[in-house]
Amino acid sequence: MMEAGSFFYRRAGAAAGILALAACHADQSASQANSTATSLEAAAIEAGIVADPGNTDPTGLYVRDRDRICVVPSATAFRIGISVDYGDTYHCSAQGEATRAGETLHVELADTPGCNFDAKFEGDRIAFPGRLPDACQKACSSRGSLTGLNVERMSDSPSEAGALRDGRGRMLCASVK
Repeated sequence: MMEAGSFFYRRAGAAAGILALAACHADQSASQANSTATSLEAAAIEAGIVADPGNTDPTGLYVRDRDRICVVPSATAFRIGISVDYGDTYHCSAQGEATRAGETLHVELADTPGCNFDAKFEGDRIAFPGRLPDACQKACSSRGSLTGLNVERMSDSPSEAGALRDGRGRMLCASVK
Protein backbone atom coordinates (compact mmCIF):
# COMPACT_ATOMS: atom_id res chain seq x y z
CA MET A 1 0.00 0.00 0.00
CA MET A 2 2.93 2.30 0.68
CA GLU A 3 4.06 1.85 -2.91
CA ALA A 4 0.73 3.00 -4.31
CA GLY A 5 0.88 6.18 -2.20
CA SER A 6 4.43 6.98 -3.23
CA PHE A 7 3.47 6.36 -6.85
CA PHE A 8 0.66 8.91 -6.46
CA TYR A 9 3.03 11.50 -4.92
CA ARG A 10 5.60 10.96 -7.68
CA ARG A 11 2.96 11.49 -10.36
CA ALA A 12 1.57 14.58 -8.60
CA GLY A 13 5.10 15.97 -8.23
CA ALA A 14 5.83 15.36 -11.91
CA ALA A 15 2.57 17.04 -12.92
CA ALA A 16 3.35 20.06 -10.73
CA GLY A 17 6.81 20.30 -12.29
CA ILE A 18 5.37 20.21 -15.80
CA LEU A 19 2.84 22.92 -14.93
CA ALA A 20 5.59 25.11 -13.46
CA LEU A 21 7.69 24.73 -16.61
CA ALA A 22 4.67 25.55 -18.78
CA ALA A 23 3.96 28.68 -16.74
CA CYS A 24 7.56 29.84 -17.11
CA HIS A 25 7.41 29.19 -20.83
CA ALA A 26 4.12 31.13 -21.10
CA ASP A 27 5.67 34.19 -19.41
CA GLN A 28 8.65 33.98 -21.73
CA SER A 29 6.37 33.58 -24.76
CA ALA A 30 4.29 36.63 -23.75
CA SER A 31 7.37 38.86 -23.48
CA GLN A 32 8.71 37.47 -26.76
CA ALA A 33 5.33 38.18 -28.40
CA ASN A 34 5.37 41.80 -27.17
CA SER A 35 8.95 42.20 -28.41
CA THR A 36 8.05 40.61 -31.74
CA ALA A 37 4.99 42.87 -32.13
CA THR A 38 7.13 45.95 -31.48
CA SER A 39 9.75 44.71 -33.94
CA LEU A 40 7.10 44.00 -36.57
CA GLU A 41 5.58 47.46 -36.12
CA ALA A 42 9.00 49.10 -36.44
CA ALA A 43 9.76 47.05 -39.56
CA ALA A 44 6.39 47.95 -41.10
CA ILE A 45 6.99 51.66 -40.40
CA GLU A 46 10.49 51.44 -41.89
CA ALA A 47 9.14 49.68 -45.01
CA GLY A 48 6.44 52.33 -45.42
CA ILE A 49 3.60 49.85 -44.94
CA VAL A 50 2.40 51.60 -41.77
CA ALA A 51 2.51 55.36 -41.23
CA ASP A 52 4.85 56.56 -38.48
CA PRO A 53 2.59 58.54 -36.14
CA GLY A 54 5.59 60.58 -34.99
CA ASN A 55 6.22 61.91 -38.51
CA THR A 56 2.72 62.00 -39.96
CA ASP A 57 0.86 65.22 -40.69
CA PRO A 58 -2.65 64.95 -39.18
CA THR A 59 -4.23 66.96 -42.03
CA GLY A 60 -7.14 65.08 -43.54
CA LEU A 61 -10.65 63.75 -43.31
CA TYR A 62 -11.30 61.01 -40.74
CA VAL A 63 -14.42 58.84 -40.84
CA ARG A 64 -16.20 55.98 -39.09
CA ASP A 65 -19.78 55.28 -40.07
CA ARG A 66 -21.54 58.68 -39.73
CA ASP A 67 -18.84 60.21 -37.49
CA ARG A 68 -16.46 62.70 -39.13
CA ILE A 69 -13.43 64.78 -38.15
CA CYS A 70 -11.64 67.24 -40.41
CA VAL A 71 -8.16 68.57 -39.67
CA VAL A 72 -6.59 71.32 -41.79
CA PRO A 73 -3.55 73.56 -41.26
CA SER A 74 -4.11 77.03 -39.83
CA ALA A 75 -1.78 79.95 -39.13
CA THR A 76 -1.02 78.74 -35.60
CA ALA A 77 -1.72 74.98 -35.61
CA PHE A 78 -4.66 73.04 -37.10
CA ARG A 79 -8.35 73.76 -37.46
CA ILE A 80 -10.49 70.83 -36.37
CA GLY A 81 -14.15 70.16 -37.03
CA ILE A 82 -16.22 67.34 -35.58
CA SER A 83 -19.56 65.94 -36.71
CA VAL A 84 -21.24 62.98 -35.01
CA ASP A 85 -24.60 61.96 -36.45
CA TYR A 86 -26.83 59.47 -34.63
CA GLY A 87 -29.77 60.08 -36.96
CA ASP A 88 -32.54 62.66 -37.09
CA THR A 89 -32.69 63.39 -33.37
CA TYR A 90 -29.20 63.08 -31.90
CA HIS A 91 -26.03 64.74 -33.16
CA CYS A 92 -22.86 66.62 -32.19
CA SER A 93 -21.06 69.37 -34.07
CA ALA A 94 -18.06 71.44 -33.00
CA GLN A 95 -15.18 73.51 -34.35
CA GLY A 96 -11.91 74.58 -32.83
CA GLU A 97 -8.16 74.30 -32.91
CA ALA A 98 -5.77 71.41 -32.37
CA THR A 99 -2.07 71.42 -31.60
CA ARG A 100 0.10 68.36 -31.91
CA ALA A 101 2.76 67.01 -29.57
CA GLY A 102 3.96 63.58 -30.71
CA GLU A 103 1.00 61.21 -30.65
CA THR A 104 -1.26 63.71 -28.86
CA LEU A 105 -3.64 66.22 -30.40
CA HIS A 106 -4.62 68.86 -27.87
CA VAL A 107 -8.12 69.92 -28.90
CA GLU A 108 -9.76 73.21 -27.86
CA LEU A 109 -13.26 73.64 -29.22
CA ALA A 110 -13.76 77.39 -29.70
CA ASP A 111 -17.51 77.14 -30.22
CA THR A 112 -17.85 75.04 -27.04
CA PRO A 113 -15.99 76.96 -24.29
CA GLY A 114 -14.41 74.72 -21.68
CA CYS A 115 -14.27 71.70 -23.99
CA ASN A 116 -10.52 71.13 -24.09
CA PHE A 117 -8.94 67.65 -24.09
CA ASP A 118 -6.12 65.50 -25.45
CA ALA A 119 -6.96 63.04 -28.22
CA LYS A 120 -4.69 60.22 -29.33
CA PHE A 121 -3.25 60.51 -32.85
CA GLU A 122 -1.95 57.25 -34.31
CA GLY A 123 -0.96 58.24 -37.84
CA ASP A 124 -4.17 57.25 -39.60
CA ARG A 125 -6.48 57.25 -36.59
CA ILE A 126 -7.78 59.78 -34.06
CA ALA A 127 -9.28 58.55 -30.79
CA PHE A 128 -11.00 60.77 -28.23
CA PRO A 129 -10.74 59.80 -24.58
CA GLY A 130 -13.49 57.88 -22.80
CA ARG A 131 -14.04 60.82 -20.47
CA LEU A 132 -14.38 64.44 -21.60
CA PRO A 133 -15.05 67.69 -19.72
CA ASP A 134 -18.74 68.29 -18.98
CA ALA A 135 -18.58 71.40 -21.20
CA CYS A 136 -18.19 69.15 -24.26
CA GLN A 137 -21.81 68.07 -23.89
CA LYS A 138 -22.80 71.55 -25.15
CA ALA A 139 -21.64 70.46 -28.63
CA CYS A 140 -24.31 67.74 -28.70
CA SER A 141 -28.05 67.31 -28.64
CA SER A 142 -29.62 65.69 -25.58
CA ARG A 143 -28.21 62.17 -25.86
CA GLY A 144 -25.33 62.69 -28.26
CA SER A 145 -21.71 62.52 -27.10
CA LEU A 146 -18.17 63.09 -28.36
CA THR A 147 -16.84 60.67 -25.73
CA GLY A 148 -14.78 57.80 -27.14
CA LEU A 149 -15.03 59.01 -30.75
CA ASN A 150 -12.68 56.90 -32.85
CA VAL A 151 -12.18 57.60 -36.56
CA GLU A 152 -9.77 56.52 -39.30
CA ARG A 153 -8.25 58.62 -42.06
CA MET A 154 -10.19 58.48 -45.29
CA SER A 155 -8.21 61.20 -47.09
CA ASP A 156 -5.13 63.33 -46.47
CA SER A 157 -6.37 66.06 -48.82
CA PRO A 158 -6.75 69.49 -47.14
CA SER A 159 -9.39 70.52 -49.69
CA GLU A 160 -11.46 67.41 -49.06
CA ALA A 161 -11.18 67.89 -45.30
CA GLY A 162 -12.06 71.57 -45.71
CA ALA A 163 -15.30 70.66 -47.47
CA LEU A 164 -16.74 68.77 -44.47
CA ARG A 165 -20.17 69.99 -43.38
CA ASP A 166 -22.21 69.06 -40.34
CA GLY A 167 -25.85 67.91 -40.50
CA ARG A 168 -27.05 71.53 -40.64
CA GLY A 169 -24.80 72.36 -43.61
CA ARG A 170 -22.24 74.35 -41.60
CA MET A 171 -18.67 74.14 -42.96
CA LEU A 172 -16.50 72.73 -40.15
CA CYS A 173 -12.96 73.27 -41.49
CA ALA A 174 -13.39 75.88 -44.21
CA SER A 175 -10.55 78.30 -44.84
CA VAL A 176 -10.75 81.53 -42.88
CA LYS A 177 -10.68 84.47 -45.32
